[in-house]
Amino acid sequence: MNQRFRWPDERLIKAAQDGDVTSLTTVVMESQPHVRKFALSLCASPQDAEDAAQEALIILYRKIGTLRATGALASWMFRIVRNECLRQVRLLVPRSDGAPAGPEAYAQPSAEDAVLHRLEVERVAAAVGALPRDQRQVLIMRDLQGLPGGTVARALGLSNAAMKTRLHRARAALRQSLAVTGGAASAPGRAADRRVEGEARP
Repeated sequence: MNQRFRWPDERLIKAAQDGDVTSLTTVVMESQPHVRKFALSLCASPQDAEDAAQEALIILYRKIGTLRATGALASWMFRIVRNECLRQVRLLVPRSDGAPAGPEAYAQPSAEDAVLHRLEVERVAAAVGALPRDQRQVLIMRDLQGLPGGTVARALGLSNAAMKTRLHRARAALRQSLAVTGGAASAPGRAADRRVEGEARP
């Protein structure tokens, strides 16, 4: 039964790389369930997972020629999906730092500040992406997307108490991860610290 869901074989991938459109279409179709499974395990929400899977399949279709080894399709797709999920987190991170939304928000930072900010965002995104999926979901929805606690609890099918407990664990895990990698507290870390006392108690 599992044969139905195997990755495309190497001969098919090679034909697709050589420009055979039928083979390429088949490779994309046969890769789709695996890519979706990766996305669901790595992204914060089903919608994010769908977006990441679609992007990964588009990259597969357009850039299969850049795949160096036909046997490495699965690991290549995993990296693409993971990077796309992390990109979604990076887009959210700056929203939680309290920066103004007006024209002043677009003032050009110094080159040094820009590099430091990019490195910090990358560090936070990697730490969030490394959390277990249940913790990652609640942290992104509550602290990065800024959704109300009740909304997050309903979306995840949890009681408010269970959502708060899961959020507390996610914040603690994130703080520990960021402490290990060093550097200043992140934007979501600061936001979490401000709310953790009020929300962590069931």
